[in-house]
Amino acid sequence: MKKTLDLCDLNAMRPLLQKAGFRFSKGKGQNFLTAAWVPERIAEAVDLGPGDGVVEIGPGVGCLTRALAARAGRVLAYEVDTALKPVLCETVGDLTNLEIVYDDVMGRDLRADCGEKLAGLRLSVCANLPYSITTPVLTKLYRAGCFSRMLVMVQKEVAQRMCAGAGEKDYGAFTLLTRWYAKPEMLFTVGPECFVPRPKVKSAVVRLTMRTAPPVQTDEAAFFRVVRAAFNQRRKTLANALEGVCGKEAAAAALAACGLDSQVRGEALGLEDFAALTNALQNTVI
Repeated sequence: MKKTLDLCDLNAMRPLLQKAGFRFSKGKGQNFLTAAWVPERIAEAVDLGPGDGVVEIGPGVGCLTRALAARAGRVLAYEVDTALKPVLCETVGDLTNLEIVYDDVMGRDLRADCGEKLAGLRLSVCANLPYSITTPVLTKLYRAGCFSRMLVMVQKEVAQRMCAGAGEKDYGAFTLLTRWYAKPEMLFTVGPECFVPRPKVKSAVVRLTMRTAPPVQTDEAAFFRVVRAAFNQRRKTLANALEGVCGKEAAAAALAACGLDSQVRGEALGLEDFAALTNALQNTVI
């Protein structure tokens, strides 16, 4: 690759993309970065060094990939669109500390891949996630249980849900899933003008410091069963929302045991409150 080639310049990249027969796919959620400051700022925010191994999801034409490879010990990238293979061979093929797996990350065993390809390194994730699969990809990354931190660019509304506090309008089940596994922090927003094609919404970059243990003492499966019930119908009181899980009397008794008002709704409860409620129900119905 010519060192002067700007991977964020669509005019410079267009001949390579055309030669490869590449077409932007809405189904794959492809929006390539065209503002060079974005991948640089993302890579800097991960704070990488030679002892770090980074997983990237959806390298596109490689602008973030190069920024990561310049800082980390090794980079493992997943790209589902094989039409980008000849493009990436040109743009990042010279990087000796990069391996690209042309496969859908959702079908991969991330622990096994990282154990094989990033052995001995501190593991991080850095990715510009497609809007259409953000929640399932993040859930998979959370539950992989092998990453120390993640830096992800997602739709701003999703970032707000990830970082919301109890009582805020964006607070919900996905907030609690995120906080079970990580400590989230929104770093900065990225406008639609920084992408091609331009999305209709703003994006935001979130840093996630992964927890080494659950933040509360309770059964995980039972906890999330209670959380899902609480937010399936947000307008219901928690007592009514839990009726289908444990029955009205058990729900009322558990709320009383936790010192919670009978009219309280799920969005008012934090992690510790939901854990206490789960534990109060645990021995009887869940």
